[in-house]
Amino acid sequence: MEKITRRRFLRNSAGGVLGAYAGTLALGTRRSLSAVSANEKIVFGLVGCGGRGTSLMRTFLERPEVEFAYLCDVNSRRGGGLVRGLKSRQSRTPKRVSDLRRVLEDKDVDAVIVATPDHWHGLATILACQAEKDIYVEKPPSHNVWEGRKMVEAARRYKRVVQCGTQNRSEAYVHKALDYIKSGKLGHIPLCKVFNLKSGGPHHLRPDSKQPDELDWDTWLGPTPNRPYNDGIQHGGWHSHWVFSGGDMADDGIHQLDIARWLLGKDYPKGVYSGGGNLAFDDDREVPDTQVVTYDFDGVVITFELSQWAPYMSKTPGSIRGSDAFPYWPQNATRVEFYGTKEQMVLGRHGGGWQVFTGGGKVIAQQYGRPGDAPHRDNFLECIRTRKLPNADIEEGHRSAILVHLGNISSRLGGRKLTFVGETETFVGDEEANSLLKRTYRKPFVIPDVV
Repeated sequence: MEKITRRRFLRNSAGGVLGAYAGTLALGTRRSLSAVSANEKIVFGLVGCGGRGTSLMRTFLERPEVEFAYLCDVNSRRGGGLVRGLKSRQSRTPKRVSDLRRVLEDKDVDAVIVATPDHWHGLATILACQAEKDIYVEKPPSHNVWEGRKMVEAARRYKRVVQCGTQNRSEAYVHKALDYIKSGKLGHIPLCKVFNLKSGGPHHLRPDSKQPDELDWDTWLGPTPNRPYNDGIQHGGWHSHWVFSGGDMADDGIHQLDIARWLLGKDYPKGVYSGGGNLAFDDDREVPDTQVVTYDFDGVVITFELSQWAPYMSKTPGSIRGSDAFPYWPQNATRVEFYGTKEQMVLGRHGGGWQVFTGGGKVIAQQYGRPGDAPHRDNFLECIRTRKLPNADIEEGHRSAILVHLGNISSRLGGRKLTFVGETETFVGDEEANSLLKRTYRKPFVIPDVV
C-alpha cells in the first residue's frame, strides 16, 4: 500500500499539493457538472475511517443507490474490516488506499465524505471540488476564517454540492421551531443563550515517541507545523491544540451556534468578546476549558458558554432523542435558549425537541425531536441529483464556523473586544487579530489564494 509522503508530494509537483493534482483535475468526472439520474448508483469515497467516518458510511449505506468505491486513511490499520464488511453489502469491493488522490482521480467517484481531523477539512474539500466531486464535510468545516472562504469559492467555481455535517438543518422539529419563531409568538428576541456545558477531564501530553509503521504521520500533520509523533495528539488529543482544532466550541458547540444563527436569521456579528481560559485544570491543553463568548448582532446578543469539567451536565441521551420526551433542561449540556419579549423557547440539538414557556414554568407549545443524520444524508443525495444547494451549504457552514473562530481569536488575545466586518471578513483596526484569520500552511499542504 503506497503512502503519500511529503517527499513524494514535492517530487510530483514543484507547485505544491494543489499542483500535484493538476493532471487529475483535467480528467474531469464521469458525470462532470451534471446531475446523477435516478436509476444510477452514487459512488462514494470515504476519507477518514475513524469512528465518525464509519458511522457516516453506515448511514449512507442504508440507501440502496449508494456504493463505496474507496476507503482512505493514512493509518493502514484502519478500514480493513470495513472493506470486508462491505463485500456482502454492495456489488463492488472497495479499495483501501492511503493516498487521497487515488480517490479523487477516479472518474467513477461522484462524491466523498471528509471525516478527517479538523485541520484537514479545508484542504481535502477544496481538492475534491477541483476534482469535480461533491462533498459531505464534517463539522467544523474549516480551521480558520480565510480557509472557510476558500472552501466556498471552490464550491462555487467548480459548481459542487458541499454539505456540512451540521445535521440539525435537516431535522424537522428544528424547522418547526423556525416557523414558530417566524410567527412572532415569542415577540422580539433581544437575547439568545447557547450552551455547551459538558463534563471532561484534564489533557496531559504524553512523551514524543517513534511513529507506528502503519501511520503516515507527515501526511496526518498535513498543513500543520512539523513535529515529532505523539500518541496523545494523534489519538484525540489534537482537539486541545490550536494548530489542529478550535477546541470543543469547534467540535461540538458549532451545532448549537449554527442553530441559533439560523433561527435568528443572522449572518455576521459586529463585535465579539471572549472571557475564560484554562480555569479547571492545570494541564497541557491550549484551548479553554471554560469559556463565555458574547456576540453582538444587529438587534440581538448571542452568548455562548462552554465547560469541559462539569460532571452533572450531559448531552441529550439516546433514549430521549428517539422518543417522545424532553431533556431535563437545567442540566442539558447542549441547549439553545431564545428569550423573546413575550415567551421563552428552549431547544435541544440532535433530537432533543423544544418547548415554549411563559411565567411559572407553564408550557404553551412544544415539539418532540428526532436526530437528523438520515434526513441530512437524504438531502445531500437529492442535491447530488438536482444540483440544488443543500440544507447545510458550505456558505452557511462557513458563517457558523466564523462564530467559532472569532470567539477563539478573542480568547487567544486575552479576551480582547473585537469589531468585525462581515463584508470583508476582517477585524477593524487590529492587525494582530487579523493575523489569526489565516494559518501558516506547511508546504506542500498549501491552499493557494486562487482555488
